[in-house]
Amino acid sequence: MSIPKTMKAAVLVDYGDLRVKEMPVPEFGPGEVLVKVDSVSICGSDPGIINKGWQGYTPLGEFIPGHEFAGVVAAAAPDVTRLKVGDRVSVEPHKGCGRCENCLRGYYTTCLNYGKYEMGHRHFGFLTNGAYAEYAACHDTTLHKLPDNVSFEEGAVLTLVGTSMYGFERIGWVKPGETVVVLGPGAMGNVSAQIAKITGAGRVIMTGTREERLEMGRKVGVDITINVREENPVERVMELTNGVGADMIIECTGQPGPVVEAFDMIRKNGRLSINGVYHQPVAIPLNKIVQWNMIITGPKAEGGWAMERAIPLLADGRLNLKPLITHKFSLDDVNEALDTFINRKGGAIKVIIKPGGVE
Repeated sequence: MSIPKTMKAAVLVDYGDLRVKEMPVPEFGPGEVLVKVDSVSICGSDPGIINKGWQGYTPLGEFIPGHEFAGVVAAAAPDVTRLKVGDRVSVEPHKGCGRCENCLRGYYTTCLNYGKYEMGHRHFGFLTNGAYAEYAACHDTTLHKLPDNVSFEEGAVLTLVGTSMYGFERIGWVKPGETVVVLGPGAMGNVSAQIAKITGAGRVIMTGTREERLEMGRKVGVDITINVREENPVERVMELTNGVGADMIIECTGQPGPVVEAFDMIRKNGRLSINGVYHQPVAIPLNKIVQWNMIITGPKAEGGWAMERAIPLLADGRLNLKPLITHKFSLDDVNEALDTFINRKGGAIKVIIKPGGVE
């Protein structure tokens, strides 16, 4: 595959100022590959990185955002044996140092050498250049081969699927017949609802404020939806569970209100997975956690090699991401894509940027 010397990329010139520019194609070293990016999905964290940076690290004038992406291996270092040029791949954004205690235990998304480039840590689209570009350099351990029947657009959404699956792994997988409540009908909520059904939930209940998203939930297998503008979600869940409460709750809103409500609709010995990201403190009843023998945890991104385990669910049709992919834009229209995503124009859920152009 012929590799050009330059490429188009969306570069963060200043906070809030993202421009498409000509940039050098990234170099890649031992253990790395060069990916020709086909599709990159806008994540909820991207606008914050673009407008404020990430943990004090954003080299303005050269930083390229974007961390949910898929494409084709364009070139590989000689020591890369698992992949070859032409392979279709999805890329996860975390690459741990591989030597700290957390990485050695498999917790590479919470690498103890986070941000230390010299130690081998990478976080694509956060601390190191990402995929709002025609090419991206990645470590081979972050790549997952895509079957031919899984589209690049779906491959770009796999990071989100991996995060949801890692949440289930952390909280304890669904036991057959359990009632699972998903708070929030966005992309994470709809994926989590599907995974709950796939893994044996007897009933999945979804809450939210947007009827069109709740309808999408019903289309992908949600049994009961609750529009919180029309019904009290706590009262309804308790009614549906005969006053006992839900076995498991997956919180995907990132809003304080639903988190607090979760403690009023969960059963004794219940499990709560916190999948949202919060921008203000949330008061929760700590004594209830103890007295009710509750388990609460949250997934740090797509850990546990979860993306690899999600791919067969896509390939055999058990997991359906197509309804979530609502918009596609060329790289030249990246700012329009971000505006569509942020303001949820046209019912936007997952907005895909296509560096090679939209067909």
